[in-house]
Amino acid sequence: MLTILGFAMIATFLVLIMMKKMSPIAALVLIPALFCVFVGKGAKLGDYVIDGVTSLAPTAAMLMFAIVYFGVMIDVGLFDPVVRGILKFAKADPMRIVVGTAILAAIVSLDGDGSTTFMITVSAMYPLYKRLKMSLVVMTGVAAMANGVMNTLPWGGPTARAATALKLDASDIFVPMIPALAVGLLGVFVLSYVLGMRERKRLGTLTLEEVLEPAETETVLVGAGSGAGSGVTKAHVPTGGAGSGTDAPEEGDAERFQVLDPNRPTLRPKLYWFNALLTATLLTSMIMEWLPIPVLFLIGAALALTVNFPHIPDQKARLAAHADNVLNVSGMVFAAAVFTGVLQGTGMVDHMARWMVDVIPEGMGPHMALVTGVLSLPLTYFMSNDGFYFGVLPVLAEAGAAHGVTPLEMARASLVGQPLHMSSPLVPAVYVLVGMAKVEFGDHTRFVVKWAALTCLLILGAGILFGII
Repeated sequence: MLTILGFAMIATFLVLIMMKKMSPIAALVLIPALFCVFVGKGAKLGDYVIDGVTSLAPTAAMLMFAIVYFGVMIDVGLFDPVVRGILKFAKADPMRIVVGTAILAAIVSLDGDGSTTFMITVSAMYPLYKRLKMSLVVMTGVAAMANGVMNTLPWGGPTARAATALKLDASDIFVPMIPALAVGLLGVFVLSYVLGMRERKRLGTLTLEEVLEPAETETVLVGAGSGAGSGVTKAHVPTGGAGSGTDAPEEGDAERFQVLDPNRPTLRPKLYWFNALLTATLLTSMIMEWLPIPVLFLIGAALALTVNFPHIPDQKARLAAHADNVLNVSGMVFAAAVFTGVLQGTGMVDHMARWMVDVIPEGMGPHMALVTGVLSLPLTYFMSNDGFYFGVLPVLAEAGAAHGVTPLEMARASLVGQPLHMSSPLVPAVYVLVGMAKVEFGDHTRFVVKWAALTCLLILGAGILFGII
């Protein structure tokens, strides 16, 4: 019964948000509360919620201060050179812009933190998509998939969890998987090219003169936050029909295609190298695990505010500018805590995992690595990485060991589902992505699931072909 109710709860949640009948926050809170009563454990709902909030509180704190930190870095101009570089590559070509999104997300993902990746990627690319009237779900989908492949880095989380759960060395799991993951990343780039060509066909190949012509315009706020004194660009976006010119823009025109105001009052050019060093130190500390990530971002945000904006009114203005993002993301995380708390507290997750293992035919025993790879898609989407790697993977590994499948093969296969996992409603970082991109979570889900699943299967196929899995 708990198995059925668990799947029914997840299905109900996904259907309601994809049909836009409920907001994600409301669905994350009300649906599990209702099912908790159905299970007959309504009296323990408070305990489950508190347990869920307690487990996710560090994540919420990390996201809150990470948004403030990277928001300040965007305000002071740390990422302006990155934006200019992307502009020079992308120009006004939708295909180049989508491919540039994937490349930027993959590069920034080297820090191992999805929220950081999405904040930087959206801040750089959002204005381009808005100006050219490109599909924003293409941006969020491509960024999520590129980050999902890169999330398998040993310091990204899943590989470390698999190594811990099966008592293996993380490098023994990850290094042999590099060829398969490279194929997956190449697949994301190829998909980006295809989606970009589709956008180019829909919009036409524009010149910067057509994009910037002073026609009827709308105001788009660019950056991580808005508010008085935010220093956020008000980019003018043409609302007329897309042009279809084919002339390639000149290289120098990219400098005029501004997406971050080069004269905004929050810029701190004299402190550029301090901010770059601070960010490099912060990311190095994250990778080396010198301190917990929430503590690092708390300290980093305090330092960034104090050095760049020594006057208290300016600090308050910066915090106010990014308050909307902080509130939206942290609220979503705590709402997700209700969902995960009920799933785990009622025992639904355990029953669902056992059912999945039990339905595997006996004849599939020698192919448990393949089975694990396939199961990693739905399981890492419908439950947290902790639940999958510490709850399900050991059970699957035991079944595989009985048929001669090594724990290393099982661990590598378990990484296959990460491109899809990064768009799971239980991943806090995805709310940073859709929130900053102003995309409905249901729209993102409808678009990305099929492509992310295809990317996962591509990695699985490459792993089998190369003899890794």
